[in-house]
Amino acid sequence: MDARLDYFADPTAGKALKHVMAAGKMIKESSLPAATQELVALRVSQINGCAFCIDMHTKDATAAGETPVRLHLVAAWREAAVFTEAERAALELAEAGTRVADAAGGVGDAVWADAAKHYDAEQLTALTLLISFMNMANRLNVIARQPAGDYQPGQLH
Repeated sequence: MDARLDYFADPTAGKALKHVMAAGKMIKESSLPAATQELVALRVSQINGCAFCIDMHTKDATAAGETPVRLHLVAAWREAAVFTEAERAALELAEAGTRVADAAGGVGDAVWADAAKHYDAEQLTALTLLISFMNMANRLNVIARQPAGDYQPGQLH
């Protein structure tokens, strides 16, 4: 399967993606725990059906020491006992922020309050940016049918 578009070869996309990648790097360097970032990126990508990002975040998380059990259970995090309360709050916010079209009220106050119990303002900002960033990246890859499977850990960092 070939991608419909090569974003890195297109001059317009190349200019835009340079800034997008810089924003992604800033989020990665934030005080939001790295494990939380990978779990959230993976869950958003699962919801959106972005095979490329699922491949990337699974491999990057594994390379960073994440366990296979936790990675396999991200899709069913509510029933899994392997996540901290803070990670659960982040995953809940990620789902609510990704499925805004499915919920009349968007991200509910209870979801936000639960996340705010575990993360400070800087971390909440990073988490919100990460959720939005991943939704954009997922859409770019899904629209272009970016193939998955060949990603090497750290390839886009």
